[in-house]
Amino acid sequence: MTFDHEKLIEPIAAVAAANAASVDAGQFPTETMRALGEAGLLGLISAAEVGGRGLGLPAAAAVVERLARECGSTAMVLCMHYCATAVIEELGPRDVRTAIAAGKHLTTLALSEVGSRSQFWVPMSTATLDGNDVILTARKSFATSAHNADSYVWSSKPMTGGELSTLWLVPRTTAGVRVAEAGFDGLGLRGNDSTAITAENARIPATARLGEDGGGFGIMMGTVLPWFNVLASSVSIGLMEAAVERTCAHAAGTKLQHAGTAIAELPTVRAYIARMRIKTDQNKALLADTLAAITGKRADTLVRVLESKASAGEAAAEVTDLAMRVCGGVAFRKEVGVERIFRDARAAQVMSPTTDILYDFLGKAVCGLPLF
Repeated sequence: MTFDHEKLIEPIAAVAAANAASVDAGQFPTETMRALGEAGLLGLISAAEVGGRGLGLPAAAAVVERLARECGSTAMVLCMHYCATAVIEELGPRDVRTAIAAGKHLTTLALSEVGSRSQFWVPMSTATLDGNDVILTARKSFATSAHNADSYVWSSKPMTGGELSTLWLVPRTTAGVRVAEAGFDGLGLRGNDSTAITAENARIPATARLGEDGGGFGIMMGTVLPWFNVLASSVSIGLMEAAVERTCAHAAGTKLQHAGTAIAELPTVRAYIARMRIKTDQNKALLADTLAAITGKRADTLVRVLESKASAGEAAAEVTDLAMRVCGGVAFRKEVGVERIFRDARAAQVMSPTTDILYDFLGKAVCGLPLF
């Protein structure tokens, strides 16, 4: 029997829409995440051998994009879950993989750190071997779902020294791991529970390592980067779609009573909306080609992966800015439904790898230079 993720996501998107206001006020999207688990969508990319649906990045991108049309925070929580799951599927223990597949385990990435800022591939945290255990010390700056995830895909310096990194699977309940008490209260994505995590003499078994000691950098570049860039692009595209839909509804439904005409009858307004549609469709096409490059293992895959998030993040900022302009003063009120999208769209440009870092990487790739 075929697993129809596009059909299954529709009622869950309705749940996300119903809870979007409370999530924007800082509440974690618990109800929506539970619905995703029950529908088999938390285990969407988990292998069939552990009870998952065995689907890949294109399906994950479609689900994330659909959720983002209703709630950016919820889409980002799922984005990070899929990114971490992709690593765990490759290198993690079977029991955790099985729990994810069953929709009973939410995971996330814990890579960004206070010491290295947006250069997430250079952890400052340490891992010290102590018998059969490892002692972690860290200051993680942002981790989505920090209070709510069951586990973190966690980075540290290698135990053997050097400038690369090592990845670990760290349960949230690990003694010595402390999530900041204050919830996330930022400009946008207010419900994604993104906050700081510290580790002080946190003890985990050495078997919790994901891959080889010092192999974290390769996993970050080979797995995390393409998954995150594609899914972050999906979030941005979903936000753009939402902005176009709400702006069109406002422009068509709002009258200039003295003239007896709708705002949409103004040529300037139509031109703005046309620009919004073009930008959205351009990035949907770029994302589709990025997915084709990844699945086909094309020579231009790295360029497309780098382009996708940079382009979608910039476009989402532009499209939502136009939405605010078209909707005018009422756009500053919540009932029109664009100011939340406007705020959420700003996150893509500063989420690591930031747009500026991606431009640098992309320039190097196009010029045939090594990224590092």
